[in-house]
Amino acid sequence: MDFNLPAELTAYLAELDEFIEREIKPLERENDNIRFFDHRREWARTDFERGGLPRHEWEALLGEMRRRADRAGHYRYALPREYGGKDGTNLGMAVIREHLAAKGLGLHNDLQNESSIVGNLPTVLMFRDFGTPEQKAKFIPGILEDKIRVAFGLTEPNHGSDATWMETRAVRDGDGWRITGAKMWNTGLHVATHDLVFARHEGRDGSPRGIGCFIVPTNSAGFKIEEYLWTFNMPTDHPRISLNDVWVPADAILGDPQDGLAVAQHFVHENRIRQAASSLGAAQYCINEAVKYAQERKPFGKALATNQAIQWPLVELHTEAAMLRTLIYKTAWEMDQMSKPEVAEKLSDKVAMCNYRANRLVCEAADRAMQVHGGIGYSRHKPFEHIYRHHRRYRITEGAEEIQMRRVAQILFGFGRKGRAEG
Repeated sequence: MDFNLPAELTAYLAELDEFIEREIKPLERENDNIRFFDHRREWARTDFERGGLPRHEWEALLGEMRRRADRAGHYRYALPREYGGKDGTNLGMAVIREHLAAKGLGLHNDLQNESSIVGNLPTVLMFRDFGTPEQKAKFIPGILEDKIRVAFGLTEPNHGSDATWMETRAVRDGDGWRITGAKMWNTGLHVATHDLVFARHEGRDGSPRGIGCFIVPTNSAGFKIEEYLWTFNMPTDHPRISLNDVWVPADAILGDPQDGLAVAQHFVHENRIRQAASSLGAAQYCINEAVKYAQERKPFGKALATNQAIQWPLVELHTEAAMLRTLIYKTAWEMDQMSKPEVAEKLSDKVAMCNYRANRLVCEAADRAMQVHGGIGYSRHKPFEHIYRHHRRYRITEGAEEIQMRRVAQILFGFGRKGRAEG
């Protein structure tokens, strides 16, 4: 067994580091852009008078970062070469996401906005794998050129994890469909040109069949943003929307009309392993900063680090981070050896383990870093409160940790399918 990372991957990390120092750090420092990352960050980013949305200046800075990363050939790393990418692997993305998050807050990797010099870009692959030739020709270049932005409307006011019970309905109307219902947490809709709206058009509540993924232009009559939901970590771009007899043409369906949830689940394992890696990286950053501070701070004439009350909680966190790193890397590597259906069948429990444990770890590490730093750790002059507020949401979104633990239990105890109790 060889646990060494591929040489080309470690070399690429060095290339990313050089790019950050050459292109991104100077941009972060010019024109007082550092206000978006220092103690002023929440105020600088949030337009509190405009529904709590991201300020235009903040989004413009993120856009410039993405353009520079794209010109340098990094932004599309995970995409196939046919779309300008590098055929990035799951292992590669996990290692990169951990590496970037472990650097702390910065323009290079601000996951509050799912923004990074190495992009995730799941909608491109959704259109590649489920789109018609016409949809691919329109949406893939449009998304990559930032001329089309696609939001994702699955969750509803009364339904989240129970997506098969959604109340949004689509009915046939001439040569198209009319959609009526409501969606929640429709992230990015303030700048989106289209929304992927999941609606039932056939079958009974609770059945995964009969739900379609409809491509809805956001300027459609009857499509309305009702409110932006203010969150623990501001700014917000997460609205509640209503759809009142919204009409779309018959060809505005992505994938099998009977199996739209396959579109929703298409990227779930890749997203979750990358999210786990990001949380691991942020957790390690918090641990490292706490260790450093404990060595420097000398109350009562001796370093904090000499006290076991400081050492042991950080030892526990550091140990769990080391174990998680091995599981994340191994799981990501195994994903690269399988097709998507095989991953869903054989690795979904391992991905779930990585995700829920890493998301929990980063919250614990940020909290401990605050405690070690004392009053300054609780202030916004340190990044720990921001890291905690951001990563706390991942214990709910992208599959709540209870849902992911349930998945592990399904495999472990053999509920619904043949179980697999193994190490």
